[in-house]
Amino acid sequence: MDRDVQFIGQSTAFLDAVERASRAAPMRRPVLVIGERGTGKELIAERLHRLSPRWGEPLVTLNCAALPETLIEAELFGHEQGAFTGATRARAGRFEEADKGTLFLDELATLSMGAQERLLRAVEYGEVTRIGSSRPIRVDVRIVAATNEDLPRMADQGRFRADLLDRLSFEVITLPPLRVREGDIHVLAEYFGRRMATELDWERWPGFSDHALRALEEYQWPGNVRELRNVVERAVYRWGDPETPIAHIQFNPFESPWKPEPMAQALNAVRSEDHPVFQPAPAGTPTLPPLDSIDDLRAAVDAHEKAILEQALGRNRYNQRQTAKALSLSYDQLRHAMKKHGLLERG
Repeated sequence: MDRDVQFIGQSTAFLDAVERASRAAPMRRPVLVIGERGTGKELIAERLHRLSPRWGEPLVTLNCAALPETLIEAELFGHEQGAFTGATRARAGRFEEADKGTLFLDELATLSMGAQERLLRAVEYGEVTRIGSSRPIRVDVRIVAATNEDLPRMADQGRFRADLLDRLSFEVITLPPLRVREGDIHVLAEYFGRRMATELDWERWPGFSDHALRALEEYQWPGNVRELRNVVERAVYRWGDPETPIAHIQFNPFESPWKPEPMAQALNAVRSEDHPVFQPAPAGTPTLPPLDSIDDLRAAVDAHEKAILEQALGRNRYNQRQTAKALSLSYDQLRHAMKKHGLLERG
């Protein structure tokens, strides 16, 4: 967990979530933490542990999405020697490591149905059984789980066990995204900016210019606080002038005029230069008759050229100079073509 980051914020939505975590901390019951990426789910889990009677015991973390399905159960519940290929010695699982403490399961929704079934038994009876063993082990573990998925909907779709969801949802803390935390973007930007200035040994903190602050406030922050921290620290480090307010913010560090194109796009660009690809004509553009029905090439070309001229003249309200420009012709060339097809007499 990133213990270098503190709870910073003053919005009502944020403070309500923190207060709910503080009230749930002394309980022995499971807690679900829901929120978008970067909203601070790990920090809430740590708060639940530190403010509980278990604060002196282990806080064990497992990212359920970081392990393949074949290993997640062995990681959670442990295994005996020889239980599967590569199990050269017995190993305790995360439940045993967290005994008397707290087990934080991040990305809970990625657990396989088999792992969910074993997790349900561990929550229900306080027992785990190592893979390859028939002897259950008693554990006293408080579970805090986090996800950015809609677990009730997953349960309705049969992708998450409804009985496990019932057991884990004694308390559900939903963290607000940064874009709805009124006033917190400015507070967080100042905090991260000052800290970065200190790291760079600046003698003073110049702050942000008005337009830079406005850009920070108007951005939607899909990555929430984690993204804000990166953006602010990068802006400070790149600015390099502690005497003037920071006036440039780059939200996407990958933006560059020299950014490499995907191979498919590059190949298509080369092909289109050597062999132009036919593009469908815009709506309203005259079309040629079927090629196999043409028995007089000159007459067909003349008819198509006349149709193009008529369509272009109508589109430009019969302004001949605008029509010539639209067709990349000189005024005299357009007049000659119109005369050829009897369009001058038509007026």
